[in-house]
Amino acid sequence: MTSAEIRSKFLAFFEKRGHSVVPSAPLVPQNDPSVLFNTAGMQPLVPYLLGQKHPQGTRIVNVQKCVRTGDLEDIGDNRHLSFFEMMGNWSLGEPTSPDGIGHGYFKKEAISWSFEFLTSKEEGLGLDINRLYVTCFEGDENAPRDTESPEIWKSLGVPESRIFFLGAEDNWWSPGDNGPCGPDTEMFYDMTDAGVGELSKEAFLNAVKKEDLIEIWNDVFMEYEKKDGKVVGKLAQKNVDTGAGLERITAVMQGKKTAYDTDIFSDVMEKIKSESKNYNEQYARVVADHLRTALFMVADGVTPGNKDRGYILRRLIRRATVRSLKLGFSETVSIDIVNIFIQEYKGMYSEVDSLKNIETIREEILKFQKTVEEGIKEFEKGVDPFILATTYGFPIEITLELAQEKGIQINLDDFKTKMAEHQKLSQTASAGMFKGGLANHNEKTIRLHTAHHLLLGALQEVLGKEVKQRGSNITEERLRIDFAFDRKMTDVEKKLVEDLVNKYISEKLNVVRREMPRVEAEKLGAEMEFGVKYPETVSVYFIEDQDGNAVSKEFCGGPHVQNTGELGYFKIQKEEASSQGVRRIKAILE
Repeated sequence: MTSAEIRSKFLAFFEKRGHSVVPSAPLVPQNDPSVLFNTAGMQPLVPYLLGQKHPQGTRIVNVQKCVRTGDLEDIGDNRHLSFFEMMGNWSLGEPTSPDGIGHGYFKKEAISWSFEFLTSKEEGLGLDINRLYVTCFEGDENAPRDTESPEIWKSLGVPESRIFFLGAEDNWWSPGDNGPCGPDTEMFYDMTDAGVGELSKEAFLNAVKKEDLIEIWNDVFMEYEKKDGKVVGKLAQKNVDTGAGLERITAVMQGKKTAYDTDIFSDVMEKIKSESKNYNEQYARVVADHLRTALFMVADGVTPGNKDRGYILRRLIRRATVRSLKLGFSETVSIDIVNIFIQEYKGMYSEVDSLKNIETIREEILKFQKTVEEGIKEFEKGVDPFILATTYGFPIEITLELAQEKGIQINLDDFKTKMAEHQKLSQTASAGMFKGGLANHNEKTIRLHTAHHLLLGALQEVLGKEVKQRGSNITEERLRIDFAFDRKMTDVEKKLVEDLVNKYISEKLNVVRREMPRVEAEKLGAEMEFGVKYPETVSVYFIEDQDGNAVSKEFCGGPHVQNTGELGYFKIQKEEASSQGVRRIKAILE
């Protein structure tokens, strides 16, 4: 049975049983700012689980596109995928009529239909009941032991010896610290040739760990609500949320250990194998997984960037690109892979079939290939791995591989320490804890902050008004500015900028703060921080020459010195690449 046949069979089975077929929601949540992507089938349906009426009724069935990127290092093993399709049938509320037809249902119907779809040879998958194992919730302080579900399973022919009770870690489902949640019952299928037979609870858990038994279905009985990590009570209505991963079910149906061996990936894996000069199964799986996920992200409106969803997309494409280069093929093969996925999915998800999707991915791959090439040059010069990672976007795994080839030892602990400090600073800055990128508000930092304003003005004077700030960081020792500019500055340009800043300092110019409507500040051409949303009234700092002309005017919360004569001598220490199309200057005051 192909993956497409399984998908259509699932929808038809539940449609026949009174469910309305609804399309997948986009990967990007439409009304939930707490998550970057829909990570489970229930997320787009939370309002309806909490009591809002669904426009298509109480019973629905869907196949939801999902993305999970919290465990990228595990991608390529037998179980983990960053993109997957979750098949689900839903009951939004209990029955309101004796026969229950056209209305909600709960444990009996949910379990019976799960069993029927899994084992029926006519309408379902025709799996062997003798290879089926089940778990139920054993109970805790939040909810009692589920005694009803095992009785339903036994009535369907599953022996008591194959039903196991587990705790909340295994048999309680929640999307996070807030929202609808509840106990579940899970189904596992025996993938061994001879069959594992009767098992103790310990032996069952060990068989799951060894992947002799694979979880294939999950029925969640959502009747509780969680707030701030605690179960606070019952929902106004009882819901059923069932889930079965299409990729995993496909592997079971096709007798494969992993989704990468199924028809979902077979054409792509064959393509990678035929194009690779140095084939590696793990690398091939990562390339296939990440390019598939990238396609679906781009199709749902995500563009590569340095924040949030854009960063995750960029990271996936970069990870795929690094491994494709190690496998020995170029971006043209990667785009061929994307096209194979488009042909496979366009019948179900028309949004993937777009030239724009292909061009977005191609452009990002080409950009990063240049970064990798530049990073390799810097590596050859002996540049610190931390600088390679943060300045050139050069992945540590590539640094480690190149170092191993040359017999060079890399101090990975030192790299991890520096990266942890770097990420802490980045998180602090993004949380807005220090205004204007300042590490603190002492005298040295304030002087460097004012020099930072003068530097931006001088850069625009020398290089052109199109130069715009793209980031900053100011400590007691130095200032750093990232600015949009598409080439390396010449020594002459750096000297002109440095001299101009020192001229402004020697002229002892006044630094003046004015509050004004944002619209007026924009008309005056005051510089704004990239990507920041400003209030209606803003603070603007002006540094004006003897004739009253502003050499600098910026939206800024301060603080600053009152006069540029307080600064000292300005000196550029370094000018270097920060990222594609962005340069970085580090400078000091002596």
